[in-house]
Amino acid sequence: MAVNLQLAPATAGKRLGAAVIDWLPPLAVLVVTFAVGFAGITRTRSGGFIIYDTGSLVLFGGIGLGLTLVYLLVVLGWEARTGKTPGNMLMGIRSADNDGFAPGAGAVFLRGLVTGAGILLALVAAILVVVFQWFGAALLVLGPLVLAGAGWAVLVVLSNSWDKNGRLRGWHDAAAKTLAFDVKAGRDPITTGGIQGPYSFAPLDLPPVQQVLSPVAGANAPKIMDVRQPITHPGPQVPAPGGPAAAPPAEAPVRTIPEPQQHHPDDDVERTQVRPGSATPAPVAVLRIRLDDGRDFQLDRSVLVGRNPVGQAGEQQAQLLGVDDPGRSISKTHLHLLTDGAGIWVTDRNSTNGSAVTTPDGRRTSLQPGVPAFVTPGSSVHFGDRTFYLGQA
Repeated sequence: MAVNLQLAPATAGKRLGAAVIDWLPPLAVLVVTFAVGFAGITRTRSGGFIIYDTGSLVLFGGIGLGLTLVYLLVVLGWEARTGKTPGNMLMGIRSADNDGFAPGAGAVFLRGLVTGAGILLALVAAILVVVFQWFGAALLVLGPLVLAGAGWAVLVVLSNSWDKNGRLRGWHDAAAKTLAFDVKAGRDPITTGGIQGPYSFAPLDLPPVQQVLSPVAGANAPKIMDVRQPITHPGPQVPAPGGPAAAPPAEAPVRTIPEPQQHHPDDDVERTQVRPGSATPAPVAVLRIRLDDGRDFQLDRSVLVGRNPVGQAGEQQAQLLGVDDPGRSISKTHLHLLTDGAGIWVTDRNSTNGSAVTTPDGRRTSLQPGVPAFVTPGSSVHFGDRTFYLGQA
């Protein structure tokens, strides 16, 4: 297992290396079998017509296509369950879905379909050549199509190089909603708990907390009025020099303080006696969040989360949690968290890429900018391409 607990996206070079390794076996089989099949074609003249005997092409071509299909099904199933292929294993990368788990058969099939669209077109052209016996133009038709298909496949594999979101996805990844991670440079999410894990060995280092002012907490904090009024006792009136005694204002009420009464121990016989310690409040659960890179944080009352969170003037103080985001998918100040005993209130701070919450039952709901949403422990909060899990210490 990699020492680095963070997720490392696979580079374009490793993606291409893995793809070439995966393509070589079926490509070699197809080239050899079709070459033998074409070489075995014979032609004869009969009644002024040229008749081609394509028995060898059908035989060897069928064998090549059958072997290729078996290979593709085996690799597809392996990658769907584990994210592994022969190329992925040798290059140290893994395929995954949006949450960092095994991608599934549907996603792998769609990903391969986008990548191999050009090769499939050449294959269809080869079948048409055999069916309509256009053998004279076979080389002129199939040669450019095969080269164009190979070029398209390479371009698709390298297309993550032009992804503005941290080079995370290529065109085929965007279509299939998949990701590729370098498990030599970082951890393997499929075996360590998806995007959220790994929690069992995640470091519990808490970063230094800088105090700032939180806009949402300041705006939504209830105003608590102090209803306790000081009791004033009117003292004896001292006459002013040369004048009568000053009378208290008519609108100022005078409070009468009753005389203290003697207390007897038997007065409390009928009262319920409170045992020592029974009035102690129940302990409040400590809320923590675990980021998708494995870091764990204990939450203060008010927290700002983002790439480089900064409060605004006039806001209440808040804990700052900066999250690394090389792809700049999260905003500078993306979320505001306000702890509330049984959970947290999460507010999207008008971020560029938005936020969402996935509840323990798997329901995912997008957050409306500026509208607080209550999130209970066991849920996951997604912001940009990052995620954190809410739990209790």
